[in-house]
Amino acid sequence: MPTRRTFLAQSGAALTGALLLPALPGCAPGNPLAHIKGRMLGADAATGHLLRDPGRIPAPTQTIETDALIVGGGVAGLAARRWLHRHGLTDTLLVELAAETGGNAAAGHNAASAYPWGAHYLPVPDVRNVELLDFLQEVGTLTGYGPDGLPIYNDYHLCHDPDERLSLDGHWQDGLVPNLNLTAAEQAQFARFFKLIETLKTAKGHDGRDAFCIPLDHASADAEYRRLDQLSFADYLTREGFTARPLRWYLDYACRDDYGALASQVSAWAGLHYFASRKGRAHNATGGDVLTWPEGNHFLTEHLRRHATAPLQAHTLAYDLRETPTGVEVLIHNVATRQSTRVRARRVLLATPQHVAQRLLAQVPGHALPPAGSLHHAPWLIANLTVAGLPQGPGRPLSWDNVRYGSASLGYINATQQSVQQENGAPKVITLYWPLTDEAPGPARRRAYQTPYTEWLPRVVAELETYHPGVTPYIQHADLWVWGHGMVAPTPGLVWGTARQAAMQPVRNRIFFAHTDFSGISIFEEGFYQGIRAAREILETTKSS
Repeated sequence: MPTRRTFLAQSGAALTGALLLPALPGCAPGNPLAHIKGRMLGADAATGHLLRDPGRIPAPTQTIETDALIVGGGVAGLAARRWLHRHGLTDTLLVELAAETGGNAAAGHNAASAYPWGAHYLPVPDVRNVELLDFLQEVGTLTGYGPDGLPIYNDYHLCHDPDERLSLDGHWQDGLVPNLNLTAAEQAQFARFFKLIETLKTAKGHDGRDAFCIPLDHASADAEYRRLDQLSFADYLTREGFTARPLRWYLDYACRDDYGALASQVSAWAGLHYFASRKGRAHNATGGDVLTWPEGNHFLTEHLRRHATAPLQAHTLAYDLRETPTGVEVLIHNVATRQSTRVRARRVLLATPQHVAQRLLAQVPGHALPPAGSLHHAPWLIANLTVAGLPQGPGRPLSWDNVRYGSASLGYINATQQSVQQENGAPKVITLYWPLTDEAPGPARRRAYQTPYTEWLPRVVAELETYHPGVTPYIQHADLWVWGHGMVAPTPGLVWGTARQAAMQPVRNRIFFAHTDFSGISIFEEGFYQGIRAAREILETTKSS
């Protein structure tokens, strides 16, 4: 039986070539977008904002008890629930505001494909991240170990070729690092930067720890590296003579991709960490390979959810939290049933963004969270578009990740990339990622929420036209999603400042915290680590009580 990569290599022309374009759909006279169907989706911001005015929520009509209440069903909350369950603490309840768990790893699907509404890949992990490797083996992504002791990954979960391309001067080049028409000086700066990264990947502090690693709490405390957290990445690059415009564009792209912020807004430590922390190794993959699925990281969060049988309640807002002589009392409201419940728990894990945790702790003295709104959370627009075809320019064919040099967006991924059953000419789903970094997060968030579908759609279509001139008639469907607080940005001083460490400390061994906000970097590995870290703290208190 041929391997997946062999199959794809043999059928590559049918799957990733210039895409045969079918007959054009009809367009209504006077409105070139009239044929496009779709709607505005997104997190339930209106219900979440009830935290600002809990008086509008009906009083509780019932009381329940649990050993541990987990508020928030993103990666951290689900990872904590799974870990507690695996270690004997099964009397838990998880509540999640959204209709489904997964946080910003949400997903959707239509007749063409499943597709992500947020996080969509996992880089091949560092082999020292044992807890993560164990989980990947449980879900069938890691299928065993080779004679060299390195993980073997499911070939259907490794992103296949062609994986990345960049549109530069109208030509699609291989990879996302600009390499067309560069001057000798620009080429030299790229080479010097990546030589620096290779040095930092193996660098260790005086304490013997890696200078950069994932999870970041395991990184060196050496002042030589931590002082990089005090200045911006842009200032660091200028200081070190990395001034070439193509290089600065690429590094800005990287920061916007993982942090939703510009190089001028994140710390130098975080900017270097983006590159130097990736140390994955595998028997059948390289450190630069990624794991991905049509639905993105929702594949992983769904498995996290299934790996525990404790109760889980979606459409539910936690809106009032108070300590009691025996534990913590939390009021929750089920939006679907319009019923409120009093939950009495021995311990509570707030697996929520810090601005939500801050509001829930309004009646709890002694917590160390920073003021609400002090963290940089840029809003994002995500667009999932079903297309009957994509007019292709010269160069590399349609890839999994498709980016245009100088683009306002981050480009799009081909959600159907991983399917070996896609038919030539069949509709595809592409997922466009657009961090809204043109203004400060607060005004950008308000503007994003106030912009209706009828205004967003022309902007999205115009953006896609810069990638594929003439694509508009081939767009069949366009659903749009706004993430108001898409991801935390590691601004200067956040990662290694005292405030982050203080914010993670439990309150009187009753209230615990876990979220990528408490890492300062919003990636799956950090959410997974944060959930396990908090679960271990909870388990330690059960032993001593």
